[in-house]
Amino acid sequence: MTAPDVDGLVPEDIPHLEHAIRLAYVARDRGDHPFGAILVAPDGTIIEGLNSVETERDPTGHAETNLVRAASAALPSAVVAASTLYTSTEPCAMCASAIYWAVIPRVVYALGEDELIRIVRVHTSEPTLDLPSREVFARGGRETIVIGPVALPGAAAVHEEFWTGERA
Repeated sequence: MTAPDVDGLVPEDIPHLEHAIRLAYVARDRGDHPFGAILVAPDGTIIEGLNSVETERDPTGHAETNLVRAASAALPSAVVAASTLYTSTEPCAMCASAIYWAVIPRVVYALGEDELIRIVRVHTSEPTLDLPSREVFARGGRETIVIGPVALPGAAAVHEEFWTGERA
């Protein structure tokens, strides 16, 4: 596991990450994969996104892609481009690309992709993609600030409970 990069983490980030983790539990409890994300605009407006892979039968229905669609529909692009995205789990390559194209400048996540892969591979044959979001963002023409993983209660537990079928 790589060392966490939490430079730039501020106290206000923690409640937003906890909100994203709560949404992961909501997604899990409705039958979707346990991922949740929020976008926080500079004025405090919050847009939520939940995974909908199972309920919508859409393999692209990840929390972050759903969030990018919702935020882009609800907010002017300049506001989206000045916001922070918080997510329960590090964005996959597809989600990182959507975040990049939406010009979201800052991403903060709880559970790291490497830890998620460990959990999923131990418990299921669900496909995984070992491509950290920082690598995806690094290939772009502008900087995306990435902060995480941030160790928070529940971030790993929601996945352990989902992939093993053992719910607390």
